[in-house]
Amino acid sequence: MSKSYRTIILARMGEITLKGLNRGKFERQLIDNLRWRLKEYGAFSVVQSQSRIWIEPKDVNPDVLEDKETADLVLHAVTQVFGLVSASLVWKFQGDLQTIKDHANMLTDEILSEHDYKTFKVESKRGNKRFPLASPEICVEVGEAVLIAHPELSVDVHEPDFIIYVEVREDLFVYSEKLEGHRGLPVGTAGRGMLLLSGGIDSPVAGYMMASRGMQLEAIYFHSYPYTSERALEKVKDLARIVSQYSGTIKLHVCNFTEIQLNLYKNSPQDMLTITMRRVMFKIAEELAHKQGCQCLITGESLGQVASQTIEAIQITNEAVSDLPVFRPLIGLDKEETCNISRRIGAFETSILPYEDCCTVFVAKHPKTHPQKKHIVEAEANLDIDALVKQGVEGIDTYKIERTPRT
Repeated sequence: MSKSYRTIILARMGEITLKGLNRGKFERQLIDNLRWRLKEYGAFSVVQSQSRIWIEPKDVNPDVLEDKETADLVLHAVTQVFGLVSASLVWKFQGDLQTIKDHANMLTDEILSEHDYKTFKVESKRGNKRFPLASPEICVEVGEAVLIAHPELSVDVHEPDFIIYVEVREDLFVYSEKLEGHRGLPVGTAGRGMLLLSGGIDSPVAGYMMASRGMQLEAIYFHSYPYTSERALEKVKDLARIVSQYSGTIKLHVCNFTEIQLNLYKNSPQDMLTITMRRVMFKIAEELAHKQGCQCLITGESLGQVASQTIEAIQITNEAVSDLPVFRPLIGLDKEETCNISRRIGAFETSILPYEDCCTVFVAKHPKTHPQKKHIVEAEANLDIDALVKQGVEGIDTYKIERTPRT
């Protein structure tokens, strides 16, 4: 039979559907984010209905999803947008039960041409209650038609090799695969945060996790040239670019930290050097956050992971911040869990490149792991903290980091 369908994308919303009276705000932001994410692929209609979002090429590029390579790129782009559970390439058409059977058989032919599958099942959703058959009846009828046309197959309702999904709405839809999304909430629904970004594994993951809760990101990186190389700076830009695949455009603020770090190294006790350095970093980041309209700081700290991340050290570091909350989304994760997330978002291989950052230069041999208030008072006695913070804020270069477009 000649082609009688159009390929579009069906995306499924996640926890947005649990929202109350402000659900519309989240849905509108999600649709805006999808349109922004897809604009490089052409013009698309993005329409929300119930817990579904339908993404359909406009007439100026009606066949863009007919090319498999392009369709895979567009589908992947959709699943990078926070707020979606999954997405599928689906066939859209009009007709009746027989039309559904015909398209289900066409889809099965296509699947079996690529895979040596032996079992299947049919799942159906009937959103259009005027359709004469209920969902279980649709499954029976379509399943029977597929079995007649493909006698080599059998039905397995528990662990089938593939599933034929049928959706009955004003139009009809069939499809067979679901690509998992990153869930979360749409970026732009939860304020703006300043991420303390290093060249390691943890902080990019922390940024990704806060973006998944709807937060827009800016980032600050402390660069100690020549003790940290220009390649280290490029590495951080690359990490910010990876995170921006999910969060959208990131302003990366690079603080020239060399003179400040040398001052701290000279005038702070060695066992408190890491703490004093982090306190100054937090103060600079907070000052910058206020200027940029950010409402919190974000770090990649995990409790007990290193000497500066004991509960006492975290408390002393927090006291350097005057009025912004400090979010630590990795606080209860172990390193393996963090590494797994880093791999999943594509940051791990970049994070482990062997370029030093300022936190790995001038490291104390025996850092104090349980600092008290009196220790930080003594450690900062010979430091002009206000002057160091002012110097740091004035010595910032800002870069606009955007995701890498498709190749």
